[in-house]
Amino acid sequence: MPASCYILFSKRLNSFYIGVTHESIEQRIEKHNNHVYGKHRYTAITDDWSIYLILEASDYSHAVRIERKIKSMKSKVFIQNLKKYPELRQK
Repeated sequence: MPASCYILFSKRLNSFYIGVTHESIEQRIEKHNNHVYGKHRYTAITDDWSIYLILEASDYSHAVRIERKIKSMKSKVFIQNLKKYPELRQK
């Protein structure tokens, strides 16, 4: 299975979470919502995470580079623009 960078959104927190995975996104979001990764993780704050955007990567290291780039922007607007303007995803 190819790796992906994914962005989750919580309406309750009005917040995004960015991560990478080899698993299917559906399995990953289920684990986040069921607090499989522990009660002291950021995603454990709430259980209403939903898929906002999925960015396919050629391999795991590529997915990590995408994740780091998005996190380095520190911007909700940038994340919203990634969804709004597909051409940004190509960069």
